[in-house]
Amino acid sequence: MTVNAAKGTYNFPYSHTVGFMANQGRGFNNPIDLAIAPTGELYVLNRAGPEVGIRLPYKRVTICTAEEEYLGEFSTGGTADGQLWWPSAVALDSEGLAYIPDEALNHVQVFTPDGAFLRKWGVSGSAAGELNRPSYLAFDAEDNLLISDSLNHRVQKFSRDGGFLDTWGRSGSGDGELNMPWGLALDRDGNVYVADWRNDRVQKFDPSGGFIAKWGGSGSGLFNRPAAVAVDDEGLLYVADWGNERVRVLTPEGEVVGTIRGDSVDSRWAADYFAANPEEGSARYAADLAPEIDPAGERDREESANVEKLLWGPTAVKLDGEGRIFIVDSCRHRLQVYRKERKG
Repeated sequence: MTVNAAKGTYNFPYSHTVGFMANQGRGFNNPIDLAIAPTGELYVLNRAGPEVGIRLPYKRVTICTAEEEYLGEFSTGGTADGQLWWPSAVALDSEGLAYIPDEALNHVQVFTPDGAFLRKWGVSGSAAGELNRPSYLAFDAEDNLLISDSLNHRVQKFSRDGGFLDTWGRSGSGDGELNMPWGLALDRDGNVYVADWRNDRVQKFDPSGGFIAKWGGSGSGLFNRPAAVAVDDEGLLYVADWGNERVRVLTPEGEVVGTIRGDSVDSRWAADYFAANPEEGSARYAADLAPEIDPAGERDREESANVEKLLWGPTAVKLDGEGRIFIVDSCRHRLQVYRKERKG
């Protein structure tokens, strides 16, 4: 197993994989984030860069379930209303509407649960309420939308229709300062957790933006470019440690209780594809999917690029309230699913 439970009272065993590489239809193309509906549907956002004509149709949202039932997809690449250019995250409000920020276009688009475009809002700039590379978003208990305003090095709060409410943070590495923030999560008390990407740490703020705590930081070795964070009802933090090709699980006190490197096997979609395309299937199953890697150099990155089961470019981690952990494994075009279990 490549899921290692350290010093804590939990295990995080691998469950299964959802998805495989597909340009359209049943599969993913460089997924970057997902949202989980209360009724269980997964909204998987496919970034599918670069932004060239042949790849634009691959930019889309795939709707499926954790059991790999394919339900459909919506949107495509482009700059018109309802289209995606540099989509970076997806979140659902209390009515099931899907909100997607666009880093290049500096706006947020809103879609119905089945993918019909409703509206967009957002203005480029650095003044309060303006956006510069909005990279992530999350809803609070009042259905207000928090956005990582990445190149403005701050978090902003808006109403669902784009009305500006609040902002906090500034460029820097001190407590409460941010350097290209990315992932966001809220706990049940409304506290906000920010993946402070360029500072190699996660910070915790109260609902008004007051600094509470931090984990990691440059030189600590705990994180390397953390992309996303989730927090469960017991206060455990799940951090998509993008630069280290892993997910770290920490207690609120900062103790590492789990490190997930990846343990994937083929999804049902992939198995169906290889059964229908036996020549490709034979070549895959004859290949060495776990070669020995020279330990010199950046070992984790080299392992992840060459060992099929490992995470390669984890960009998001989400929890479904049933003890399942969904990791967006972007460079391998899939979701890896794990479970949280107590020891003893």
